[in-house]
Amino acid sequence: MLIRLSENRVAKPWGRTDLPEQFGGTVGEPLGEIWFQRKDGEADPLLVKYLFTSERLSVQVHPEDEAARGAGHLRGKDEAWIVLDAAPNACIGIGLKRPATAADLKAAAHDGSIVDLLDWRAARPGDAYYSPAGTLHSIGPGLTLLEVQQNCDITYRLYDFGRPRELHLEDGIAVADLKARVARSREQPLEQGRSIVTQGPKFTLERWVLGGRIGASALEPMWLIPIRGAISSGVTKLDPGSVWIATEPVSLELDPASEIIVAYEGSAVRPLL
Repeated sequence: MLIRLSENRVAKPWGRTDLPEQFGGTVGEPLGEIWFQRKDGEADPLLVKYLFTSERLSVQVHPEDEAARGAGHLRGKDEAWIVLDAAPNACIGIGLKRPATAADLKAAAHDGSIVDLLDWRAARPGDAYYSPAGTLHSIGPGLTLLEVQQNCDITYRLYDFGRPRELHLEDGIAVADLKARVARSREQPLEQGRSIVTQGPKFTLERWVLGGRIGASALEPMWLIPIRGAISSGVTKLDPGSVWIATEPVSLELDPASEIIVAYEGSAVRPLL
């Protein structure tokens, strides 16, 4: 079965009013995120989002599975980003430039110097990062990102650039990896027109730019995220800006100019049919 996921638009203080055309162009209030999920989507292991930034997001961290379950959640939160569009000086802060102690981190969160502890990287379209739970991070302004994450809505903010929102210093520092450095993912070709964009222990993201008919194994769920071009499954069109979940094997027709991101649990590469 091929299921189109529902949109949930989330206003954020760091969001934008100028969205890509597939999401409606100009909107009234700053929109930061669009979530895609089923009505009973909490049970799904992965969640797909688009992010639109006009300011820096908070310096934040997410717990791994065990810590998240201890806080009453089903799972922790690894996440990954693919940069779709970036302003000339856009950047992402991910991991630390040098190891720190918990005391260092707490002091830096109080005086704002935690921003300078982050490893800020220039962001360019096509860049991808897999951010394991425990990795301190922030996202800069001027970015449109595709985010795939473990399906857990838990964020510990350590610093919020003066916004009057709650911070979670004790919880955040307790789950933070104080040695984390995270490399930009190197795209790995699998076969003509198919590659791994980024991959971690919890999930894998592939990019397909291969024209023609493709059969995808979906004995376990696969998330299909059309980026550009004409993509269809039978009479069903998979338009850019939509997100779908396949719960059984599916046949797709892609024109030569199309691109689709495919996400699935685990690090074992799924076969094509």
